Amino acid sequence: MQAITVRDRDAGVAGMSLTDMPYPHAAENDVIVRVYAAGFTPGELDWPATWTDRAGRDRTPSVPGHELSGVVVELGYGTTGLSVGQRVFGLADWARDGTLAEYTAVEARNLAPLPADIDHTLAAALPISGLTAWQGLFDHGRLTTGQNVLIHGAAGAVGSIAVQLAREAGARVIGTGRSSAREEALALGVDTFIDLETGKLEEAGEADLVFDVIGGDILDRSAALVRPGGTLVTIAMPPTVRPKDGRAVFFVVEPDRARLTDLAARLRDGRLKPVVGAVRPLAEAPSAFAPGKRTPGRTIIRVTDGGTGDRS
Repeated sequence: MQAITVRDRDAGVAGMSLTDMPYPHAAENDVIVRVYAAGFTPGELDWPATWTDRAGRDRTPSVPGHELSGVVVELGYGTTGLSVGQRVFGLADWARDGTLAEYTAVEARNLAPLPADIDHTLAAALPISGLTAWQGLFDHGRLTTGQNVLIHGAAGAVGSIAVQLAREAGARVIGTGRSSAREEALALGVDTFIDLETGKLEEAGEADLVFDVIGGDILDRSAALVRPGGTLVTIAMPPTVRPKDGRAVFFVVEPDRARLTDLAARLRDGRLKPVVGAVRPLAEAPSAFAPGKRTPGRTIIRVTDGGTGDRS
């Protein structure tokens, strides 16, 4: 099979290539998925798990990408809950070979059934952004109807989903971002948009929840915007400045089959839409990682348009 591999940490994107790789092994409770579409996070080459396994041993050449949509072609020993031929989408483990490959091995519990009327491209854009947005808003942020939520990067991959979910929950949404993101953020449903390039963050006023995806100075200044009893949630870095009378939470997204199923239902109903930008073939995945090549919306890699599930 073919896959995108990374071999040299120091080389960065230049060390990525389309390579022939062995067909993956299905361990206990795994499935093998033929990948139709895959998503990736631009910063993956900086993650330790891209280069080492859970025991800290070198695992290069490794396959990046951790979101996928495809079809189950094989079950590992003891695997239940999924079947061969079933359409699925979800997350691949951080410390194993990922989804920029024609086939990948994934723990079955990390996948959810994908309805037949949802396109693989849209499905591949949903797992990380959708689960991160939900877990940040509701599991960690405890957002409820009528509250104010400040969402940084409101037109980005995670932020755009968070805006839609927060609006549906009945919250008032203040979004931030660059000036070029204003119209998109307003179209998504933010009540107020603050331009981080020309505006003042403090104009947002107090919020019950601040959801940060940026880090740095924006994260530090956001602590003062959390009203008493509120929460600052971030996925960027552990906060060094905390609200005076509130909570601060840093988290990493976790797989959740039940929540993925719920997100897929929202997608089918038109209540949720990932922002997809470019769709590129597998061979062009290395260039898609390059900072100068990124486009608005999620870049999705179209791995295959179909097939019979063979191992070629």
